[in-house]
Order: sequence, then structure tokens, then C-alpha cells
Amino acid sequence: MHATGVNEPNSERIGRPFAVGMISGGLVSGVINILGLAAPLFMLEIYDRVIPSRSVPTLVALLALVLGIYVFFAVLDILRGRVMSRIAGLLDAEISDRVIATISGASLRTRMTGDVLRPAQEADQIRLFLAGPGPMALFDLPWMPVYLAICFFLHPTIGWLAAATMILLLALTLATELQGRRKARLISDAVSARNLLGEAAHRNAEAIAAMGLSSRVQERWQEAHGRVVELQLSSGDVTGLFTGMSRGIRLAVQSASLALGAWLVLQGDLTGGTIVAASIIVARALQPVEQVIANWRGMKAARDAWKRLQSLFLVFRQEEERTKLPAPKRSLRVEGVFVAPPGERQRMTVQNISFRAEAGMAIGIIGPSASGKSSLVRAITGVWPVLRGRVCLDGASLDHWSSPERGRHIGYMPQSSDLFPGTIAENIARLDRGAAADAIIAAAQAAGVHDMIVSLPDGYDTEVGDGGHSLSAGQRQRIALARALYGDPFLVVLDEPNANLDVEGDRALAGAIAGIKARGGVAIIVAHRNSVLSLLDRLLVMEGGSAKAFGPRDEVLKSLQQQNPVRPRPMRVSLTPALAVIDGEGGGTDGL
Repeated sequence: MHATGVNEPNSERIGRPFAVGMISGGLVSGVINILGLAAPLFMLEIYDRVIPSRSVPTLVALLALVLGIYVFFAVLDILRGRVMSRIAGLLDAEISDRVIATISGASLRTRMTGDVLRPAQEADQIRLFLAGPGPMALFDLPWMPVYLAICFFLHPTIGWLAAATMILLLALTLATELQGRRKARLISDAVSARNLLGEAAHRNAEAIAAMGLSSRVQERWQEAHGRVVELQLSSGDVTGLFTGMSRGIRLAVQSASLALGAWLVLQGDLTGGTIVAASIIVARALQPVEQVIANWRGMKAARDAWKRLQSLFLVFRQEEERTKLPAPKRSLRVEGVFVAPPGERQRMTVQNISFRAEAGMAIGIIGPSASGKSSLVRAITGVWPVLRGRVCLDGASLDHWSSPERGRHIGYMPQSSDLFPGTIAENIARLDRGAAADAIIAAAQAAGVHDMIVSLPDGYDTEVGDGGHSLSAGQRQRIALARALYGDPFLVVLDEPNANLDVEGDRALAGAIAGIKARGGVAIIVAHRNSVLSLLDRLLVMEGGSAKAFGPRDEVLKSLQQQNPVRPRPMRVSLTPALAVIDGEGGGTDGL
């Protein structure tokens, strides 16, 4: 559907934990930086008061005071780290639902060109940055002018030394940004390309083993992985270069400040204690920049990850709450529907399709390959957005329901009958942890798969594995049918439901369709065999994305036979050359 019923991402709600964390961390960091002055002040008092006066009580009192400050300093530093870790967790929890929605729906909204798990990796990158040392360096950075002002207060010459060094370090930081920007983008693309190759190798494991492709796959993997390693090493070298330079400059300046302080003492402008205090303060003023450079790669990666997630969240908007509508029970209406694949709005795969189905009716959709059958049923179920036109249940457009409510009234069995990791019962129940056993068994019986399930060693508690790999293709398809029937949805859409079924499975499918009609539901079946032909009330013939014919089944079939007369054969209907064949003798799947 169109954008109706959804909001722009609630940036205020998503960003609140981050803002609270930054403010809290900033306040604690302010106290920590103030306490950081304890060390130079302690040294100043030792050299300028304790040593000249030789006062042991003063030394003991100063030592006790500074130790107490250091304990408080350590407590605050630990607290700051824990606060940021919790804030990282809160932010991650806040966007986690959006991330999985992006992952699961990416192929339905955009043209997939990258690693599908990349949004989760982006979220991990942000969480790890917030829980690491990077934010601490950012919190300390605003205090550089304060320490710089103290340096000028001690002596202008020391202040100018610190200021010149700060400018040099900031220049190094800018150089790090400029050098790392392009490399970060290249690394991200290289990692995605490598991961895509790994996923393809996993999916094609059987073909690799059967045709001896292992060495060739390994060769391509080494190339892709080598590219990632090469870019990461290059980026690390650049960061390491600037980090080493900044650390060396800071240490050199710290020693230079000692030498400068000694010279000023000789000139009578400073005291001996001020030399040490100035050296510590100069080092403390320059430390945040060095930390920023050292953590620059992580900071930039987290920043870029957040930008990419925000751009994705604009596509995958959150739904508004909708007024709950009564369950549909009368009709399905498709009005002038135009559909295009996600991200390809100019390539219409369905053009101006209209039809109506009343309760208790079954409609078959047939046509050659690439005629738009699957595109149409994806639009009917709300999987793909409708560019023009409407799909209505009892007169209400699909986007008048929230996604969970709409899903209760729709059962969908796509061509690919993949299952979720978990038990058969969990898959039939659509992952509902609170599903009643009676409802699960009723759906299995409606799909004619109950006997097959109970014959398994663990019955309904059988673990299906990732994607259902522990089951045969036919078993997966029959369980997917039971999932589509779970909860007796009003609209049941089956896309080539008998592609992997045997004779028994075909009978079970026919029984399921008859059951949908008997309880007053609407069934839409993309068919390529005639095993369910007798149950269809209407037939929609598609070609080139458009409706070639629609009407009562027998009239449509008769019309097609008259257009293309063929030699009589039992249960066989030949369509136009662009269409394929419904063949009672087990004809192929081409095109219907």
C-alpha cells in the first residue's frame, strides 16, 4: 500500500536514551575532569609548601586528601563506564525491533544489493562504540580549553606551547578523518561482498559438493576475504600512523614543558612546584585529542552506521495504531491494481487487474512464467505495496488494518516454503508462544498433515532446523499450508501449493481448499496442476502482467479451447503459445 498508516520514524523516542546517556556522561565527565586537577595541585603543594616547610603533618593531610579524591575519581569513572554500557543496551533495545523489521522486510521494500544482516551489524557497531572508550574521549574533549586556560594562567609561554600542540593534534585528527573516510566505505562494501559469497556458498552446499566446486569457491572466498584484510590493514596502518604521531608529540611536548618550566624557574618566573604541575596539566590538556585519534575508526564507524540505520528507518516506518475493524467475512475486492517489484517502480509486473471474490469462493490464477501471478498475490496479501489501485476486504483497504491484525485474517503460502528454526507446532502457530494446542492440531488436520506429523519421532515437537532442512520439500510445503490455515483466516492465498506434493499431498490440498470454501473463506490459488481445478469457481488468466481472461472456470477454459483448438486429450487444456498447460497426467509447471 501507499505510505498511509505509517509515521516517520520517531527520532525523539529513538534518540532519547542516547541523549540522556550523553548528558549524564557529560556531567560525570565534568566532575572527573575537575578532579583531574588534583594531581598537579598535589605536586604543586608538595614542592612549594611541604618540602620548604619540612612539615610532615601537612604531607600526611595532603596525601590523605588526594587519596580520597582518587578513590572518588575511580568510582565516578567506573560509574560513567557502566552508565554508558546501560545506555548502549537501552538504545540497542529501542531500535532492535526496527532492525529485525528492516532485515525481514528489506527484499519487500527495496532492491537487495548487499548483506541482508548489515542492519544488525550496524546496530552492534553503535552499541559497542557507546560501551567502549570512544565516548569518554568525546566527553573529555570540551575540557581542553579549560586546561589550556590553566596553562596560560601558570605562564603565557606554557599556554602558547600547549595551544600550538593542540592545533597540531587537531590537524592530525582532520587528516585521520580525510584518510579514513574513503577506506571505511570501501571496507564496508568489501565485507558485504564477502558475506554475500559466504551465504551463497551455504545455500549451494549440495551443488558445491556434487560438482566438485569447493576449490573454486575457496579461491573466490580468498579473493574476497583478502580484499577485506588488505583494506583493514591499510586503514589500520593510517590510524596507527596518526596515533603514534600524536602520542609521540604529546610525550615530547610534556618533556618540553618541563624544560620550558625549568628555564622559566631560572628566569625567576616560576616556582619549582609549578614546573611539575604545568607538565601534568599540559599532558592532561592534550590527552583527549590523542584518545580521539586512537578511537577515531570506531567513532566514524558508529557515526556512519547510525546514518545508514536512520536512512533505512525512513523506508521501514513504524505503523500508527489503527482502529480495530471487525473480522472480514463477506468479500475480497481487487480494484485496478498496478504492482512493481521493490525498488523497480518503472517495471510494472501487474497492470490494471480487477476482480471480486465472495465468501465461499475459490479463484485460480494461471498464466505463463513471468506473467505476474506471484506479483499479484504478493499485492493481495500486502507483501508488496500497490502502486495504484486497492485491495479490499469487506470494502476496507488492506492498509486500514495494522500489520498484526491484517495477518490474523490472511493465510499465505509462498512458493518458497521455508520454515523457522523451532518445532513443527511453533511453525504452524506462526511463532505464537501462547497458541492453544487445539488450534494447532485443527490447522494441521485442515491441511491433511496431522497423520504425517504424529508419525514423526517427536510429533508436533519435532525440531525442523534452520529453514526446515530436516524435512523433505513436500513435508515443508504441507506444514506451510497448515501455517496458512492456522486460525481459520478469511483470505487464504496459496502460490503454487502443490509444486512438491505427491498424490496424497494433492488430495490433502484439495480437502483444505474445500474446507476454506465450506467455512465461508476466500481461497486464491496460483495453480500449475489440475488436481484442484474442479474446486475453482473463477479463473483468472494472466499474460504479460495483464488479465487475459476472468470469469467462471468452465467458461474461461472453454474460451481458451476455442481460441486454440487442439487434439482432444483427457483433462488437458492448451492455452495460447504464451501460456502453459494444465495437464491431468501430471504435466509440468511451466508458466501456470
